Amino acid sequence: MTCAPSHLSCACAPREPACVRRRWFLAGLIGALVASSAAHTAFAAQDLLNKHAPVFSLRDLNGQTLRLSSFRGKVVLLNFWATWCAPCQLEMPVFAAWQRQYGPQGLEVIGISMDDDAPPPRRLVERLKLNYPVAMGDEHLAARYGGVLGLPLTFLIDRNGVVRARFQGETDLKGIENRLRTLLAQP
Repeated sequence: MTCAPSHLSCACAPREPACVRRRWFLAGLIGALVASSAAHTAFAAQDLLNKHAPVFSLRDLNGQTLRLSSFRGKVVLLNFWATWCAPCQLEMPVFAAWQRQYGPQGLEVIGISMDDDAPPPRRLVERLKLNYPVAMGDEHLAARYGGVLGLPLTFLIDRNGVVRARFQGETDLKGIENRLRTLLAQP
């Protein structure tokens, strides 16, 4: 017994050549869809460059309203992170030092935790003594920023609210700082 050509699954004769071909076709189709989705997400994130950053309004871990639009006129380092991300935990104290050093020149660091619950990020923020606001992110905010598929993910936003750089994964902090200083030097 063989499967009729209209069937997508081959429960009737899983070893028939037509069924094997269908399974390979379906596997290829699923792989192509996953790759297409990842490529679309990467393209969407790159598509943010030189465009206005998606605005948001969130409650930070202290219960205060955090609006990206309220930082217009400042250079914003927007960092997506999670407590389980080791490279994130290495970057965050550096970002706190930059907030102290470059804050008077117009830098504002904003952290967005992608953890599921607030208590673990709150404990980490306290342990690291972060001096910048941190809010909880979600899939909607992540999607607006092109998808947050890997952490850390950092955006540099200029004084006019335009995304000027994107750094994915464990990155060269010197490179981020150089780009940051260039943006701070611009009116």
